Amino acid sequence: MTTKRATTVLRELIAAPGLIVAPGVADALNARLVAAEGFKAIYMTGGGTSAVRLGMPDVGLITLPEMADNAGRIADASGLPVISDADTGYGNVLNVQRTVRAFEKAGVAAIHLEDQELPKRCGHLSGKTLIPTAEMANKIRAACDARTDPDFVIIARTDAVTVEGLDAALERARAYEAAGADMIFVESPLNREHCTAIPRAFKAPALFNVSVSGKTPLLTATELAALGYKVAIYPNFAILAAIPAVRNYLRQLRETGAVADLMQGMATFTEWFDLVGMPDVKNVEERYGLPAEKRAKYL
Repeated sequence: MTTKRATTVLRELIAAPGLIVAPGVADALNARLVAAEGFKAIYMTGGGTSAVRLGMPDVGLITLPEMADNAGRIADASGLPVISDADTGYGNVLNVQRTVRAFEKAGVAAIHLEDQELPKRCGHLSGKTLIPTAEMANKIRAACDARTDPDFVIIARTDAVTVEGLDAALERARAYEAAGADMIFVESPLNREHCTAIPRAFKAPALFNVSVSGKTPLLTATELAALGYKVAIYPNFAILAAIPAVRNYLRQLRETGAVADLMQGMATFTEWFDLVGMPDVKNVEERYGLPAEKRAKYL
């Protein structure tokens, strides 16, 4: 049986009608959850990866090997096309080409590259500076030339809205589109007027980042589709949803030394193991003749 490459699947989703909703994750466990809930694509958050892998904020500390490794694990666990943050490409045009090859080898379907100078910042932080438009356009050309899979999607991101204004951001993004970008990502639109103008400015499809920073309006998927966006990413909502739940458990443990009262709101042991593939393990062990007494089981 021939399985389509993730890149081809993503290209087909882009060509089809409707908005692609891609929840963001930073680890393989949450990737499994996204797949189990029926989403067709998934996003790997760079800020979330920095938080999960380093316990540090998104200020340019995470490296290419760490990012590509994490993205590959998410792709493998989810079975979905992964759209991944690839920061600035980790250097100049040579670094960008290495970045593309690393993410391709990891099984990722798309990456976005941004036009910040080092040290880069989370797109919703202040203190960002940008490289010249022509330099970024060359990085996009280098990225497109480096791919061995023609379906691998190169997304050009500009952080210019909060640095130079919307008009400058659109001008930059048009240059990146002309350089060969398959999709445009204008980070941090500040109001509904910005959100409306962005997808109309390009022939290439547009990506929208649904962020909780407060800088960008929290539009619904229906609203984004009506405005003409093709992809909506939700980078860190899974992490933000988990933080209060984990804090609640830890505080109860510290204050009472008991966790029984929390169990009703938690996944069960069986739900946990089934989510991460226990049924597949059982099937493989039975199919290939592992003695019954040595097979993994719940009881």
